[in-house]
Amino acid sequence: MKTRALTALIFLAIMVSGLLINQWTFYLLFFIIHWGCWTEFEKLMKIIYPAYATADPRTTSLPKLIGCGFLIYCLPHSIIIGGLELYFIGLMILLIGLVKFIFGVFREKENRRPLLFVAGGGLLYISVSWGLMIHLRNVHFMGYPIGFIAALTLVGAIWINDTMQYLVGSLIGQTPFSQISPNKTLEGTLGGSFLCILVVSMMGYWWVDPALLNLFIIVSLIAAVVGTAGDLLESKIKRRAGVKDSGSIMPGHGGFLDRFDSLILATPIVWLVMVLWYLID
Repeated sequence: MKTRALTALIFLAIMVSGLLINQWTFYLLFFIIHWGCWTEFEKLMKIIYPAYATADPRTTSLPKLIGCGFLIYCLPHSIIIGGLELYFIGLMILLIGLVKFIFGVFREKENRRPLLFVAGGGLLYISVSWGLMIHLRNVHFMGYPIGFIAALTLVGAIWINDTMQYLVGSLIGQTPFSQISPNKTLEGTLGGSFLCILVVSMMGYWWVDPALLNLFIIVSLIAAVVGTAGDLLESKIKRRAGVKDSGSIMPGHGGFLDRFDSLILATPIVWLVMVLWYLID
């Protein structure tokens, strides 16, 4: 318990600092999370698909690099380094990495299918999510940093949802929710999700801006529903790999995927809703 508590405090301090200090700490935070999630994802895929583990490392290392290029591309297009727009550098990394990966796949004879599956799955599952999180931070509407508010709300809602589901499940949970995650109960999932939406919406209404109540309701609803699905998806991946945790970077709490599985799946949905709602409205 001491180890878990100390790790949780350090994790919370790093997350809050990265999210709130400035835009650069926000970007750096999610670049690190992206790299950590990809590293653990590759490790799990090598267990699930042994053929992937035998493929040329020069090829299997490229999807992670392509993902980094996408994250750089998602940075504000106004950022210029050495006379070059940073997003253009990201686009070049993405395209060059993609071309090299395609040539690498053609060189493989027996490992093409797992290579394509793991690369495509990892880019969609990990890189797209964290790239959209970075892009979300810079979405503005009617003078509001609406994307930044949505991003912070989503992160907080995920934490609150996990906590509420655990507490409600511990108190009244009896009915198993899913065979994928035996510790989850129907009572805990439904009760915790309801409390998450209620708490996040009330906190946003009282402490941020009553005019953004719809945002807090929608983001917390996505966190409760899609975040729970993200947790189950990662549990399914770990079960197929036969491991308890995706990694050990956080003693007592597992790895990057264990900590961010809910956020990974919920982020693209929140991004899509915010962009469509506030930019088209």
